[in-house]
Amino acid sequence: MQAEKELIEKIVAGDAPAFRFLVESYQRLVCHVVFRMVSNEADREELCQEVFVKVFQHLKNFNFQSKLSTWIARIAYNTCINYLKKKKTPLYDDLAETGTDSPEEKTLGFVEGVPGDLPAPDELAANREIRLFLHEAIGELPAQYRAILTLYHLDEMSYKEIGEIINLPEGTVKSYLFRARKLLKERMLEKYSAEELMP
Repeated sequence: MQAEKELIEKIVAGDAPAFRFLVESYQRLVCHVVFRMVSNEADREELCQEVFVKVFQHLKNFNFQSKLSTWIARIAYNTCINYLKKKKTPLYDDLAETGTDSPEEKTLGFVEGVPGDLPAPDELAANREIRLFLHEAIGELPAQYRAILTLYHLDEMSYKEIGEIINLPEGTVKSYLFRARKLLKERMLEKYSAEELMP
């Protein structure tokens, strides 16, 4: 925390190398969010740059009520959401939007109809062919589901941290993650058997 404070103080004071260090430190996180939420390759780099411009502009207002990584990820997420809204891209699936599932179904029923307890998405990627299909399948999920999967499995963030980033309660984050994994598993099982997907 003290190191982050010192880094922010340097950046706010106009220390260019300090800002470059911040960009290098959090570029992977920002790219994870942007590249997973936005499919248009031509817009991805521009959006990543836009995120760090916003980080620089608002860094003086950072109040340390969350981790710096969470704050930066929130800026990346909101930047992507604004972009997707302009493009009229669906952020959720229809069932989640209408809220037809009970809380129990959302929390416990995410594997219903899916044979076998399949591994998490990041564990399905040992085989190159499966990895490529997995990437394609994730890209077909609604944008917010893609973001949650990425933050949880790639960036190893907690439900609480993800909730702070996307402005949703922890329980809702958990429900959306379960639904995303269910949709992903069902898609994978359309092409592969459960045995093929086991590590």
